[in-house]
Amino acid sequence: MEKPKILTQEVIDAELISMSGWAFKDDKIYKEYEFGNFMQGIRFISDLAEYFEEANHHADVTIKHTKILFELQSVDIGGKVTDLDIEVAKEIERRFVAQ
Repeated sequence: MEKPKILTQEVIDAELISMSGWAFKDDKIYKEYEFGNFMQGIRFISDLAEYFEEANHHADVTIKHTKILFELQSVDIGGKVTDLDIEVAKEIERRFVAQ
C-alpha cells in the first residue's frame, strides 16, 4: 500500500467544495451526521468498521445520541490531512447517502 500524501490547504479546500457538509479545522476534516435514532447511527458505524480496517485508516468517531461526528487526519503522518483521509470521507458520505 502506498504511503498517504499530505495535502496542502489549497487541495483540501478544493476537495471540500464537492463534499457537502465536510469542513476543515485543527488539521482534521470532519462532518456530523444525524440519524433517525441511536441504533441507526450505531449500525452505520458498525457497517463502516470493516471498511476502516481494510483501508487501514480509522476515523475518530464521537456518538451524541442520534448524531455521529467523524473526524479524519493521518496521525501516523504527523496528524495532517492526506489523500487517504479524503478517500475515507468520500466513502463515509457515499454509504450515508446510499442507506
